[in-house]
Amino acid sequence: MKFPRRQFLSLAAGAVALPAVSRNARSQYQSYPARPIRLVVPAPPGGVFDLLGRPLADKFKSLMGTVVIENIGGGGGSLAASAVAHALPDGYMLLLGGTVTHVNEALLKKRPLYDPVKELTAISIVATGFFSIAIHPSVSGQTLKQFIDYARANRGKLSYGHAGVGTINHLTGELFKSLIGTPEIVQVPYRGAGPAISDLISGQIAMAVVALTAQVFELHRSGKIRVLAVTSRKRLAAAPELLTAAEAGLPQLTVTQSLGLLAPAGTPKPIIDQIAQATKTALSDPVFRNKLIELGLEPVLDSSPVSFRRSLEDDIASWKPIVNAINLKID
Repeated sequence: MKFPRRQFLSLAAGAVALPAVSRNARSQYQSYPARPIRLVVPAPPGGVFDLLGRPLADKFKSLMGTVVIENIGGGGGSLAASAVAHALPDGYMLLLGGTVTHVNEALLKKRPLYDPVKELTAISIVATGFFSIAIHPSVSGQTLKQFIDYARANRGKLSYGHAGVGTINHLTGELFKSLIGTPEIVQVPYRGAGPAISDLISGQIAMAVVALTAQVFELHRSGKIRVLAVTSRKRLAAAPELLTAAEAGLPQLTVTQSLGLLAPAGTPKPIIDQIAQATKTALSDPVFRNKLIELGLEPVLDSSPVSFRRSLEDDIASWKPIVNAINLKID
């Protein structure tokens, strides 16, 4: 079969160019990272994502070069995740996300900002985190059961704070209300955990659902707040004195969230694998792991892109009936 001369020359040029493109792509993988990486944290400074992101970025310096933290709060993590989902898939903009950034958009939005399954690529879980039911010391109840009795006897008089509409803190609070039959407790959303904790300390709100951190442990031990239960399956190494919700009489309030690294969909697999390996190397350091444990987190040593993706799919599946039962929508 003969081609016109112009078409033949075009095809020939394309054939010559293909190996060059392939070589350029391989060169990019081999030189990655050639400039600082932006790690987007879906919350203001002071929350659990920020407290994890900063030591992780510092640890990555010797493994991946400079990693710059960029805090983008709002939308229950959606604004940050959307920015990453729509960024160039070149490995230079990553998200420290997880359960919240998937469950929020997949289940709570009629008009989601992004498709968490199709537009974000899972890399690795760094750690899992948990939440606390905490009250102001002036509120009646030394135990979770006593506080539940108090809440039922004072319908319409209580409010609780959380880190933002659509966060897992928010969902945990609504689940708690549903389990104890007190829909009258008013939810008060904040732009991050810090302001919610401040108002809890000052007594502006009676209760808060906040992610467990070293700060929360210290506030509890100093008597500024009273943590009644934690949502982990077992007691935390950093605060073994705190009862789990199951031990306190509410086993259905066992809630875990994953915190891990994600990239825009389409990011080349060699880059994804390189970041996953760097994460695994970071977590192999016992000093770094202990730092996470002191924060109230549980390091995950055996994560991979595949297992993280499955974990996020499981998160969506497990929260779906709960969200449907409490009929929660945020737009």
